[in-house]
Amino acid sequence: MKTWNEFLTDRYHPLESSLTATRPLLIDTAADPQDILECAVQRLRASSDLLRTLYCLNFKQADVEDIPHITHALYLLTQDGWDLLQVAQQRMLNWKAST
Repeated sequence: MKTWNEFLTDRYHPLESSLTATRPLLIDTAADPQDILECAVQRLRASSDLLRTLYCLNFKQADVEDIPHITHALYLLTQDGWDLLQVAQQRMLNWKAST
């Protein structure tokens, strides 16, 4: 019988954006690869939209404290999107069509 840690290692992939020792946010690698890919697209689209906002922002009107908040959100969204893309790619490369 597998232990909990072996089960986690086999099925669940922790997100790299977690800054804690236990990394509580996980990707279920057994989920449908298309669903994993859609989650990645959502995060990367949000990251891109936020980056566009930052690019268009008038810094004379912006609060200086907003920049670190925006960059932190960009990091989280982009890193999570990247982690999801890696899992989706691994799943799709090993995917076999049902017969």
